[in-house]
Amino acid sequence: MTTKNGLITDSFKVVKKARKVAKRDETLAPPPQNAETSIRQHEEQQKLIQFDLDWRFGPSTGISRLQRWDRAKLHGLNPPEDIRELLLLKQNNQEYKLSLWSQYPL
Repeated sequence: MTTKNGLITDSFKVVKKARKVAKRDETLAPPPQNAETSIRQHEEQQKLIQFDLDWRFGPSTGISRLQRWDRAKLHGLNPPEDIRELLLLKQNNQEYKLSLWSQYPL
């Protein structure tokens, strides 16, 4: 292998890759109209999960969140009122009704 200038490119063919032009998608989807709703639902779910994980209000397995809230209130544990309001507002929605642990067998 003899080279003229001692460069490796003198012995091997230089292959240049073609540049790919990034095409912009002209039909970008607009942000969902209910983005605020999904953000609010996520925040509400996070509040409820924190309520589930807070052992000051007693165990949360085997009962609904509202039952747990009522039991904590009955025993004078002062559960947050905003959790009760949220649970009453969304009482038909299973995601809100059941605790974090409801998916696990007892």
